[in-house]
Amino acid sequence: MNAETATPPPLRLAVLGCAEFAWRNTLPAVRRTDEVHLTVLGSRDGAKAARYAEEFGGEPVEGYEKVLERHDVDAVYIALPTGLHHTWARRALEAGKHVLVEKPLTTGLAQTEDLVEVAVRRRRWLTDGFQFPHHGQHAQVREFVDEGGIGEPRFFTAAFGIPPRPPGDVRHEADLGGGALLDVGVYTVRAARMFLGEDLTVQGSTLRMDTARGVDLGGAALLCSGSGVPAQLSFSFETSYRSSYALWGSDGALTLERAFTPPPSFRPTLHVRRGNDTRELPLTRDDQPAQLMRAFARAVREGASMTAHGEELRRQAALVDDIRNRALRTAIRL
Repeated sequence: MNAETATPPPLRLAVLGCAEFAWRNTLPAVRRTDEVHLTVLGSRDGAKAARYAEEFGGEPVEGYEKVLERHDVDAVYIALPTGLHHTWARRALEAGKHVLVEKPLTTGLAQTEDLVEVAVRRRRWLTDGFQFPHHGQHAQVREFVDEGGIGEPRFFTAAFGIPPRPPGDVRHEADLGGGALLDVGVYTVRAARMFLGEDLTVQGSTLRMDTARGVDLGGAALLCSGSGVPAQLSFSFETSYRSSYALWGSDGALTLERAFTPPPSFRPTLHVRRGNDTRELPLTRDDQPAQLMRAFARAVREGASMTAHGEELRRQAALVDDIRNRALRTAIRL
């Protein structure tokens, strides 16, 4: 086999933060991905790092700085609470590592712009951990819409809600970047961008504020595209589980359930209505966490443009900032 066809070596990955989500989602996906090899598991708790390493491989390391000093690490996956993303992503980039940060990338636009500047200067790849855009079902929906399946799109809606979290959950900690907007609301913003483009603007928003803990427990936002298509987004920590988006067009409408977190075994179905006719179109199963890892490794290997991608990251953060800054806040006491 010559050099041009040889399979490149896997990306040597370290993990900062032994989070529960990493245990049940990201690390099993790494194990299913040939393009990435888990090298190091870093935690403030050495025993916890050892437990994770026993399950998933890699060398357990106590302390995040020690991980960044390693020469056998090409890239870092940051699985820390949102409020710590900027600090440790910046340190990882300055240490010469490529960085994948669990979503959202940061708590706000200023932090995102700073990380993008460092990534461009250090010539390292930086991206967020949104998995759902890498699931093939959305390309199939996009193709159906582009082929006129619902006529001209007129309205977009998206919702992501989860039941109340137990006491002490990190998502209720204001100083760690908690709140429903940053945890689940960001998915609906990303989905709106995926279908309506990058010229969206925020027209208004609301947030239900837990006054005791200083975090939002839910809310809604109205965005509008440059061509006048509105996007109504809703998100919550106070509801039954819901994860969906819908497009309503001049000739019909479609809905996709389990849009943001389908497991690899789940067979998605697109629900389509045209007049009195309703159809259920089966879509393709996919392994979105593994696909994210493959896309991350590919971007590093191919030297993808951080300047262009940085603008995408900045746009996401700007919309989320606008939703938060423009929000009519309703105080609730639990």
